Formats: sequence, structure tokens, C-alpha cells
Amino acid sequence: MAVPHPLPPDVAASLADRFRLLAEPTRLRLLDLLRDGERSVGSIAEPVGCSQANVSKHLALLADGGLVARRRDGLHCYYTVSDPSVFSLCEMVSEGLRRHWDARAGFFEAG
Repeated sequence: MAVPHPLPPDVAASLADRFRLLAEPTRLRLLDLLRDGERSVGSIAEPVGCSQANVSKHLALLADGGLVARRRDGLHCYYTVSDPSVFSLCEMVSEGLRRHWDARAGFFEAG
């Protein structure tokens, strides 16, 4: 979907909401852990160094934002990425950061 130009206020607000959702490092790490497939809250908590309650809170926000889907099985809740475009976005931003850091390093080396 092409982003309209000029950007209508409602589209700008929706984009800002998505960026706010992704602006939390723990949520990015959770999404990365889910990249390989469905996982339970318990199996995610230890690798990110958070309590299960904290992980559940972040995953609930990601689910409400449409980035992950959840499935209940008895007392356990399992999550999976429902919008893999988030990984493309992260890769584009990472490439932009790499270019920025390379340019800054060149500036300091030349000076």
C-alpha cells in the first residue's frame, strides 16, 4: 500500500501508533524471538530477562496492535507473529542506521 502524500491526519496518527508500539526495545526483542515460530510466554520470559507478567503485558499490546496473534491452550497462551512486515521495517531502519554510523565514522576519521 502506498502512503498517501500529503499524509492525511488519520493515516499519520495510525502510523505514529504503530511506531510507538515498536519504539520499546523489549517488544522488538519479543518479536525477534517469535520470528522462528510460535512460543509460549514462559519460554520467552527468560531469554529477554523479564517476568512472565511483564512479557504478557508487552505481548498483549503487540496483539492489540495487530502484530502478533495469540492462541490459548488450557492455562498457557502461545504467541506468533501475525504481521511479518515488521521485520522488513526493522531491516530497513537497521540499514539506515548502518549508513548513518558509517558516515559519522568517516567524518571523525577525516577530522
